[in-house]
Order: sequence, then C-alpha cells, then structure tokens
Amino acid sequence: MKTDKMIGIVLLIGGIGLLFWGYDIYDSAGSHVSRAIGGEAPTKAYAMLVAGAVCAVFGALKLK
Repeated sequence: MKTDKMIGIVLLIGGIGLLFWGYDIYDSAGSHVSRAIGGEAPTKAYAMLVAGAVCAVFGALKLK
C-alpha cells in the first residue's frame, strides 16, 4: 500500500473521529446551558468540527 493512501486513511478516520467528538461537545448538557444563558456555543466544539471536516476532506482527496 502506498504511503499517500495510508496518510489518506489516517486523515479520514481522524477527521471522522474529530467530527463525532466535536458534535458530542456541542450537544453536551453544559453546552446547552451555556447557549441558553450566554447565547454562544463553546469554541472548542466549533474548532473540533472544522478540524474534523478539513481532515476528512483531505483524507478523502488523498485516497483518489
């Protein structure tokens, strides 16, 4: 297996994991309370979601 494909698989799996982790942070009870009181979601959740999406896209492009 080529190195590019291995990197693509790792990026894709890592990106999907970051997406799930970011969504879990965004959907947590503490996040619901902070959004209800302060009106804003935690930046950590957004950072995880964006990083996961970027990694998953680059991983999928490496597999082509």
